[in-house]
Amino acid sequence: MRVDIARRHRPLVVLLGPTAVGKSRVAIQVAKHFGTEILTADSRQVYRGMDIGTDKPTAEDLQTVRHRLLDLVNPDEAFNTGWYRRAALDHIEQLYVADLLPLVVGGTGLYIRTLIRGLCPAPQADPIVRADLKKLREQAGRTGLYAELMRVDPAAAARLHPNDESKVMRALEVYRLSGRLMSEMQAEHQFHEAPFSALVIGLHRAKEALYRRIDERIDWQLAHGMIEETRSLLDRGYGRELGSMKGLGYRHIGAYLANEYEHAEMVRQFKRDTRRFAKRQMTWFRKEPGVEWFFIDEDEPLEQVGRRVITRIDEFLQGHGTQQQPAALRAW
Repeated sequence: MRVDIARRHRPLVVLLGPTAVGKSRVAIQVAKHFGTEILTADSRQVYRGMDIGTDKPTAEDLQTVRHRLLDLVNPDEAFNTGWYRRAALDHIEQLYVADLLPLVVGGTGLYIRTLIRGLCPAPQADPIVRADLKKLREQAGRTGLYAELMRVDPAAAARLHPNDESKVMRALEVYRLSGRLMSEMQAEHQFHEAPFSALVIGLHRAKEALYRRIDERIDWQLAHGMIEETRSLLDRGYGRELGSMKGLGYRHIGAYLANEYEHAEMVRQFKRDTRRFAKRQMTWFRKEPGVEWFFIDEDEPLEQVGRRVITRIDEFLQGHGTQQQPAALRAW
């Protein structure tokens, strides 16, 4: 669908939600209807060779609708939010030049936030400082790394989980490079940039229904080669210490392949941690302003959900629309 790119704030549609909610199926239907392409907002799907475990689109999906921002780096290469934003903005500009409506789809909340609301002007990563912080991690562990952040920037530490090593390390890196606190920079910036006129649609389900879908998807992944995919990555030299290999499923299977626990325990922990991850996603998304939530009944076909989303996008493109925050979200 050709879009008007002459308006002051150009239109952009975002489809977000927790893992396994059904975003991908709905997004393909929407992209086909509007004759456009999908811009992926997933911090795991950027890694090459990590396909089954990150639930990348199938070959058939890719033939049906072009997906951008997949397979950007190898599993041992660094990647961060700033790099994602720069790449995404470049691809969005390409779509505008082609008069296509950008459709951003994913579950990585920070990627989506910085794309539509800007990125605070923190210094770029520095390999020397990062090496020093990794040495601290090796000597003192995650607990020591987090304790250092608590010492220098307790406000930033309070917003982070002690196990979120990459974000803890980034906040410390910003402090060492600039002498300023990450929490202060973010408070000043407040993500108030508005480069687009964005319609942000969120999909959600009842917690129990979503958890069943998560369990079913993990069963499918394990039955269709995720263990073999993980073994292949390890055999190619991508060690378990890499951030990419600490992702959901890969770290569990890596421990299983190292005989740290049995298959049944691996599956249990994989499912448990994925459910916890979905809950954290919803906690993040609930705090994001301007999200229009579409609740999916357990017996509602995704095709029907897609038609509802398409209707809302049509209204948006015609300059109409309202916001809604359903009470059902409080159940999360």
